[in-house]
Amino acid sequence: MGILEVTNVNKRFGGLQALGNVNLDIAAGTVHAIIGPNGAGKSTLLNCLVGKLIPDTGTVMFDGQSVLGRKPYEINQMGISRVFQTPEIFGDLSVIENMLIPCFAKRDGAFRMHSIESIANEHEIVERAEHMLEEVNMADKKHMIASSMSRGDKRRLEMAMCLVQEPKLLLLDEPTAGMARADTNNTIGLLDEIHEKRDITMVIIEHDMHVVFSLAKRITVLAQGTPLVEDLPENIKGHPKVKEAYLGEAA
Repeated sequence: MGILEVTNVNKRFGGLQALGNVNLDIAAGTVHAIIGPNGAGKSTLLNCLVGKLIPDTGTVMFDGQSVLGRKPYEINQMGISRVFQTPEIFGDLSVIENMLIPCFAKRDGAFRMHSIESIANEHEIVERAEHMLEEVNMADKKHMIASSMSRGDKRRLEMAMCLVQEPKLLLLDEPTAGMARADTNNTIGLLDEIHEKRDITMVIIEHDMHVVFSLAKRITVLAQGTPLVEDLPENIKGHPKVKEAYLGEAA
């Protein structure tokens, strides 16, 4: 039994069947990629996994509990963090101030807006935030305004903001979208390092095959809202159905 189980999930938007009989069993501690051409249902599936969409039928279970119908902060407190296509950071705040927000949210359940003003007495929280910045090699940027950083560094900050909450499951939606190749490779390196060091499960939705084959231990291919095949990366590369549905288009 996996840490994340999707059973018979269906979702329609009017006449469009966005997801059809999706079944996934994602093992704890693995890196599982979900790939497929545009319109395959990847984003719809991800939105079902984080409770943003309720499927018409089926269940989504995380660590033995249903995620369906829960508010985003409840899903977060269950141990699920999501990294969006566009980095979700507070551009007007410094890097360290960005880090303090999830630290307070984890401790207090909700972020108190006056907390940043009163951090002089919060040595433990500040230390935790600074330690996480060291882990992602951003300690030297802690006083920078977040909006002034490169896309790769914004992504790195967002990852740190997720990791400081100690999630069990990290959902990554196109984590290298819009990045130059150097930033992409740095992000691959960071994700690899996170997975090596931490007891964390990752589910990655990604178009970039370089990213997928660099990180994934298992791959599910979606086509027209239905899983076409699930296998090890080395078997996916040469699979005729996959070539036809996706890799052939990218070649």
